[in-house]
This record gives sequence, C-alpha cells and structure tokens, in this order.
Amino acid sequence: MPPIEAYARRQRRRLALLAGLLAIMLAGMLVDIATGPSGLSIGAVLHTLMDPAAADAGIRVIVWEVRLPAALMAVLVGAALALAGAEMQTILNNPMASPFTLGVSSASAFGAALSIVLGLAIPGLPANWNLPLFAFLLAFGSVLLLQGLARLRGTGVETLVLFGIAMVFTFNALVALIQFVASQEALQQLVFWSMGSLARATWAKLGVLAAVLVVMVPLALRDSWQMTALRLGEDRARSFGIALGRLRFASLLRVSVLTGTSVAFVGTIGFIGLVAPHIARLLVGEDHRFYLPASVLTGAGLMSLASVGSKLIVPGTLLPVGIITSLIGIPFFVALILSRRGSLG
Repeated sequence: MPPIEAYARRQRRRLALLAGLLAIMLAGMLVDIATGPSGLSIGAVLHTLMDPAAADAGIRVIVWEVRLPAALMAVLVGAALALAGAEMQTILNNPMASPFTLGVSSASAFGAALSIVLGLAIPGLPANWNLPLFAFLLAFGSVLLLQGLARLRGTGVETLVLFGIAMVFTFNALVALIQFVASQEALQQLVFWSMGSLARATWAKLGVLAAVLVVMVPLALRDSWQMTALRLGEDRARSFGIALGRLRFASLLRVSVLTGTSVAFVGTIGFIGLVAPHIARLLVGEDHRFYLPASVLTGAGLMSLASVGSKLIVPGTLLPVGIITSLIGIPFFVALILSRRGSLG
C-alpha cells in the first residue's frame, strides 16, 4: 500500500475511534441520568431532555434538577482530569504522571481543608464559593512550584517527578494535621469532600468548568504538534525549534487550571488522569491531534461509568464517586507497573 494511502487510512481509523468514544460517552451519560432510586427508561430520559414541557412534572424535576447536573459534571470533570493527565505524561515523559500522583490533587485537598476546618474566607465572596476558590489556589500554587523547579538549571524531568511525589506526602501530612485539630462536624465534611462526590453539582459550577474546557482544549490542541515532537525526545524537539521551557510552562499552567477547577468542585478524584490517557494512547497512538481529544472523551466516558457504578454497587446508596474511580484505577495502575517491569527486564 502506498505511504499516502496508508496514512489516510490510519487517519480515517483514528477519526472513527474518536466517533466511537464520543458515542460511548453520550451513552454513558444517558445511562447515568436514567440510573437512580427512581429508575427511568432511556426513552423517558430522551423525551424529557428534548421536550421538557411535555414531560411528566416529577420526571422533569428528577432529570433536569437532580440527575442532569451531576451527569454533566461527571463528563466535564472526567474530560478535564484526563486532558491534564495526558499533558503531564507528555511534558514530563513519565507514564505514571497525573494530577493525582504528582501532588496537585493533594494540594487542592489542603486548600479545601483550610476553608472547611479553619474557616478561611475571602470577604465579599459567597460562602459556597470559598472552598472551591481555596482548593483551586493551592492546586495552582503547587503547579507553580513544579514550574519554578523546572526553571532551575540542571533540573531534569526525573527531579520534577520526585518533587511532585514529595508534594503528595507533604500536603497529605498537612491535611492530616488539620484533621487532627478539626471539630467533629468539620472533620466529617472534610472526609466526605476528600472522597469525591458529584452531588454538589450546580448549574453555576457547570458553567465555570465548561468555560475552562472551552478555553483550555483549543490551547492544548494548538500545541499538539509540539507535544508530538517532544515524544521523539528533547534533543529532537529542540532541533525543530521548539522552546521547551515555554511549552512546559504553558502545559503546566493548563494542568493547574483544569485540575484545580475540577477538584475544587467535586473533591479528590483519583486515577482518571492516569488511566484515561493510557487507554487513549493504546487506541490512537502518539499523534496529539488525536491523542488529546481521545483522552478527553475517554476520561468523560470513564467518569460517567463511575457515576453509574456509584449508584448501583450498593442499591439505594450513593457512594462517593472517588471511591469508584480508585477501584477502577488501582488494578490498571498495578498492571501498568508490571508491564513496564517486564519491558525493562
């Protein structure tokens, strides 16, 4: 087969895979909306979404005011964390890199602990926005620390990864210290928040996260060819005229905004940012024009399925979705470690 024809065939296959991932994500979201104590059929959900005025009043309230915000939040959070994880794995050239494993999520949890337990607040800001803001600010600060370290002369990617792991333990220790002095009520609130939950989804929060994705996804795609070149090695990327320092800064900035906003609204969600990029890479390869959208769609689909699982594992009980993502992610994480060991040995 001629090279041009083979290339065109490969591109068509990748586009078909993206369409398939989009279909899986939409199907997962519909199942998520239909699942719950008041079971609804997919047909009833579609009818209520397309023509709410003609739908039964009770079903309309369940779909539009209770389940749809949570289902959309699952999609947006999964997309944001997966995109952040995909960029981190490329920029740091480390398959274990993700917002969860490099301290960004732990920093966000520390910010939430400061707001919940110590009652820190910004004057004039609505009370229900203080926690998300402090969680975002600490996540953003942790990425700035990583970026500052990256600018030091002689600092390699391995040092950044080790520093990120050190931040995980540091912020976890600080959260534990705050928990030790917290009141029973504040401690209960903090523990529930740290497990990750979609139950706090509101249309205002959805608007903020959607706006973040609308801005960040095109910016990431703009740098897609540079990140693809970076996968060939830093020396090769420099030979193409790519400013690696600027690329890393822009990528880590996007990671901080995506992760900080997501974790601030739903709490700590582990492993989506680690698992989704690996699945996307297996499906479409390293071309970031396809790899980044595939990561976004895979993360959104996984979060929708995790949301469904959080309502089905214990009938009548809504489990924190962070528990479900960890249960999904841990076996994959172990398999990834074993596969890398086999490739090295």
